[in-house]
Amino acid sequence: MIQMVRHIVDTRQLKDRRFLEGLFARADEMKHAVENKQVIRKHEGKIVASLFYQPSTRTKMTFDTAAKRLGAEVIGTENAREFSSAFKGETLEHSLLAVQECFDIVVMRHDKDGAAKRAATILNIPFINAGDGKNQHPTQALLDLYTIRQVFGRIGSLKIAFVGDIAQGRTIKSLAYLLAHLQNNELFFVSPPQLKLPEDMRAYLIEKGAKFLETDDLDAVISLVDVLYVTRLQWEYVQDESQKNLLQESYRKYQITHERANNMKDGSIIMHPLPINTSKSEGFPEIASEVDNHPRALYFRQSNNGLYVRMALLDVLLTGPSDPLYNLILDVP
Repeated sequence: MIQMVRHIVDTRQLKDRRFLEGLFARADEMKHAVENKQVIRKHEGKIVASLFYQPSTRTKMTFDTAAKRLGAEVIGTENAREFSSAFKGETLEHSLLAVQECFDIVVMRHDKDGAAKRAATILNIPFINAGDGKNQHPTQALLDLYTIRQVFGRIGSLKIAFVGDIAQGRTIKSLAYLLAHLQNNELFFVSPPQLKLPEDMRAYLIEKGAKFLETDDLDAVISLVDVLYVTRLQWEYVQDESQKNLLQESYRKYQITHERANNMKDGSIIMHPLPINTSKSEGFPEIASEVDNHPRALYFRQSNNGLYVRMALLDVLLTGPSDPLYNLILDVP
C-alpha cells in the first residue's frame, strides 16, 4: 500500500481535534526544550526548502530557525520572484519539479491565491503553505490558536472579534475556519463596509453552523469578547490610489487605543499577526504604539510562539507516516 504524502495547505485539513491537541502538546515540548537550552537533532541530515516569493520576517525566520533547531539544514531564498527562474518566466510547477529531489520538505510563501494548492498537487514530498496571496496562512492560524490555548486553557467556547481587513486578510480566514470546526466559539467580524466578510467565507461559516456576527461598530463588541484579533489594511492588494485614501480614512475609527484596551473585559487579550502598519498609516496604525505595553497585548508573545508550533509541525511532517499526527492531516480541499 502506497502511503499518501501529507501537505499543509488549508486549515480545513485540520478539523480533527486530536491533531490540534497533539500538535500543541508537542509545541509545549519544543518550547520547554528551547527554553532549557536542550539540543534537538532529531532531523539531522534532512534539508528544508525555504521558498519565499513574497516578503516575510517572522514566518521565514521562525521556520528557518525551527528547522535548524531540529537539526535540519535550510536552503532557499526570501526573494524568489527576483532571484529564481520565475524572473525568467518559469512556472511555479516547473521550478518545484526541477528541484524537489534536493529536499525532504518544501516551505513556500507566494503572492498568488491558490499557489499553495498548485504546489501540493505536483510535489511528492511534504509541503507547507507559509501564506498564499489572500487565500490562506495555516501555520499562522495554528500559532494563533496555540496562543489562545496558552491563555485560556481551551480552544472552544470563546468569543473572538476579528477587526480590520476581513476581505483580504488570509490570517483571518485561516483562523476563522479553524475556530469554526471547534465547539461553541462565537465570531465577530468588525470592519468598514468595503472590507467586510467575503461571500465564500460567509458561506463556509454558515455551512459549518458557526455562530458569527458582522458589524462596523467596534465599541459595541469590544467589551464582550475574549480575544480581539486586529489586522492591518492589506495595502499590497489595493491598486487604486483613491480607494487607498478612502480605506485609510475609514480604518482610523478602528484603531485600538489604550482607552479601548482598558474597555475590554477582564482576562481578555489583544492579538495581531504582525506587522502592524506604522509607517504607511499616516499616524494612525491599527494598534496605537502605547498599547504595546498594555497587559492585554499579546502579539509579541503570539509571534514568538510561531517557533514552537513550526518546530512541532516540521517534526510531524519530516517524521512522516510513523508519526500518529501525520495520519490525522486530511486531504487538501
